[in-house]
Amino acid sequence: MELSTRAVHVVNEPFGEGSWPLSVPLVQSSAFAFDSAAELAGAMADPDGRYVYSRRGNPTVRALEQTLAGLERGAGAIAFASGMGAISGVLLALLRPGDRVVAQRCLYGGTHAVLSDLAGRYGIEVVRISGDDPAEFEAAAVHPATRILVLETIANPTGQVADLPGLLAAARTLGVTSMVDNSLASPVLCRPLELGADVVVHSTTKYLSGHSDVLGGAAVFADEELRRRVWPRTVELGACADPFAAWLTLRGIPTLPLRMRAHCANAAALAELLAARAGVTAVHYPWRADHPSYGTARKVLDGGGGLLSFELAGGREAGRSFIERVRLAKLALSLGGVETLVAHPASTSHRELDADALAAAGIAPGLVRMSVGVEDAGDLWADVEQALG
Repeated sequence: MELSTRAVHVVNEPFGEGSWPLSVPLVQSSAFAFDSAAELAGAMADPDGRYVYSRRGNPTVRALEQTLAGLERGAGAIAFASGMGAISGVLLALLRPGDRVVAQRCLYGGTHAVLSDLAGRYGIEVVRISGDDPAEFEAAAVHPATRILVLETIANPTGQVADLPGLLAAARTLGVTSMVDNSLASPVLCRPLELGADVVVHSTTKYLSGHSDVLGGAAVFADEELRRRVWPRTVELGACADPFAAWLTLRGIPTLPLRMRAHCANAAALAELLAARAGVTAVHYPWRADHPSYGTARKVLDGGGGLLSFELAGGREAGRSFIERVRLAKLALSLGGVETLVAHPASTSHRELDADALAAAGIAPGLVRMSVGVEDAGDLWADVEQALG
């Protein structure tokens, strides 16, 4: 079936004899009763067995895991309390002191923070690469302690698209486990497991749930054995998904393909209008021909995504003024919801960086990040124009 069909028909267990609910039930119970101590003990060791305790498994959470595995074409999934929970859970399960991680330079700040913490606490060596050149990765990975390659499908906020086909093929050849954060693309625009990734992680808070009312994450695995290696560590870590959050995410997934088409169409339209606007010195959108990742993006993605950024000639003050002048768009740090959000990294998330540090991160002082929602494109442009002045 096509992904749009699979998204509508989420996984749902039978309920009673010969019928089942159209909506996945919310099973809020924290524990489940047994008749036999032996049966309870046996269930505790099996991630797909009978339900024992919701940190180990829950019917609503399992429905989400199976649905996400189907969308990403994976062997199985583990749902987490947040996207950072998924990233941390996989890294902590697979790494040991002295291991080496090769990581894309343009990663989410939280991922960089986890890698830096692992380096300081456990002697994990982190080597950073551009994400554009398989040969660069091979040079960094030819080391007996190299364990994991960490990439993102679309980088935030620059829109860089990693050369997933080339990098993932090289990782397979060298026997390095690859993990790709697919939060900004969603399975609608890219399915990294089909390109050779071993693990795909998501902040389900973003496009998968899509309504700015969920905090959640997930890891989807190409191989069942790898999932079973990670699962016990995640149970011990305790970053498990809450059943209600899983239920809300399942409610959002059926409209994911529809929403992603609207996000992409609106973002592409705004990118073109912004590029022609006086005072806008650069527009970063991966499906624009002037973007450095354009060739890779057209090969890897089925759409340009809902995130774009643009630079204003007035620098830091112009960026700060813009985000305070918008009326329809909202000033907030998240992304992927149905509403349009704006942020100015230089005065908010990256406010402590000086000019040199901002340049090293690829963030101009006047750069504005926009998570484009599904509102009417004309209304969005009218809001942008009045905020530009």
